Amino acid sequence: MRIAEHLQAGRRSFSFEFSPPRTPAGVRNLMRTVAELRELEPSFVSVTYGAGGSTRRNTLEMVTRIRGETGIEAMAHLTTAGHSRGELREILAELRDAGIDNVIALRGDPPRGVEDFMPAPDGFAFASEFVRFLRAEGFDFCVAGAAYPEPHPAAESRAMDLVRLKEKVDAGVDFLITQLFYDNALYFDFITRARAIGVTVPIIPGLMPVRDVDQIQRITYGCGATIPSRLARRLERVDTPEAAEEVGIEWATEQAVELLERGAPGIHFYTLNQSNATRRIFENLARA
Repeated sequence: MRIAEHLQAGRRSFSFEFSPPRTPAGVRNLMRTVAELRELEPSFVSVTYGAGGSTRRNTLEMVTRIRGETGIEAMAHLTTAGHSRGELREILAELRDAGIDNVIALRGDPPRGVEDFMPAPDGFAFASEFVRFLRAEGFDFCVAGAAYPEPHPAAESRAMDLVRLKEKVDAGVDFLITQLFYDNALYFDFITRARAIGVTVPIIPGLMPVRDVDQIQRITYGCGATIPSRLARRLERVDTPEAAEEVGIEWATEQAVELLERGAPGIHFYTLNQSNATRRIFENLARA
């Protein structure tokens, strides 16, 4: 299934993101999580890709296994970081030959400890260049791209971040998934600005329920997202991981309800390979 066709049909999309495990025990745990979430009937799941292709084999194995064993559509992440055009061509062919229909094309981040992104020799500096290459090479994937309600940390400015987004869509992206955010006003403002410059593809909001205060502070710092003061105050009052997760579930439920009521095409959940919070949010949505 091409995910864009599901979205174009006007059906809401609920999807989950997983990271490829590095150990047999991790694989078993992930497949158990996928099985637990399967009954929620997700539109698709996505599997991330390590910096410089460090999880290339694991990503391919997990998307094919999830698709084959569960019947859930699986989308592979693929980053340009650390790869030449020839290597990317090889990876794309491998995904195509494995029967994968959907990829999310990303620039990727520099290696840990390196501040500035440097493309690999004969590689790409921007995701838009990668998407243009993918289309020119004749790969018939449904292609997703990343979007940033709060500008990408490496963006020259908020306006230039939108320019880069438009270039990516014009290159051939079929739909977008946003970086995580905790203030819906940021998403709605972003949608208004994106539509104003001619971005017409569906833009799915990405949510990551808070599970651990220190963890979410590291994650938001790394990706340039912010924690609203109202959420920060609620988290300051908790003293256990379980209490933090309860706050996170309640907050993400409130976000999801408003996003869907105001026309978002669905929700993409960043799960951190856990099922409990996502399942609880779905139960809350069913009662809303």
